[in-house]
Amino acid sequence: MAVARAFGRRGYRVALASRSADRHPGYVEELQGLGVDAAAFRVDVSVPGAVADLVARVRERFGRIDVAYYGAAAPVGMGPITELRPDGAAAALATVAPAVEFAGAVLPELRVHGGAVVFVGGLSATVPMPDVGALALVAAAYRAYALNLHAALRPEGVYAGTLTVGGMIDGGDLAAATRANAPDADLAAITLRPDELAERVWRMTDDRANGEVVVDVIS
Repeated sequence: MAVARAFGRRGYRVALASRSADRHPGYVEELQGLGVDAAAFRVDVSVPGAVADLVARVRERFGRIDVAYYGAAAPVGMGPITELRPDGAAAALATVAPAVEFAGAVLPELRVHGGAVVFVGGLSATVPMPDVGALALVAAAYRAYALNLHAALRPEGVYAGTLTVGGMIDGGDLAAATRANAPDADLAAITLRPDELAERVWRMTDDRANGEVVVDVIS
């Protein structure tokens, strides 16, 4: 929603998509209250073909896509990297496929308009975190895919980039769960404001200078 607000106040129309539609009415109402033309779509990105269908529905509603932001996450087995097994690695890496499907669905249009696509990933892609297990493989795969897209598309005038986040995003479900499990812990030093991260995403698509922006408050 922070990303939606950041782009909406700059004149963008906004298409929201998530696995559950429970929060959609509130999201759309908030954006419309800010004067943003917004619509919400339910999609389970783990279903093959669902992302391409979503993109088609968004085009039907809005006519075109100028910026695409992919922040979907799927459950991945955690634990010591020394205990990771091939089946766990294969299952984790399968969660990268929807991001590839997403990019493939939006790129034809982004190439026409000189648009942008941004992914968001975790710091374990660049900093050793042996206790997150297969999540490190997923983060590294997202990062490598985005950086290679950046290199391939930059000569065409299309921006692709990744925001690598090292920290707990305030207001998110993970932050709420962390605080519930450790109510007395002082987490201020590792907490990131979503609106500030959203501004980073906006600047990435505006200046298009770097294929990766890293925000790190934990390493």
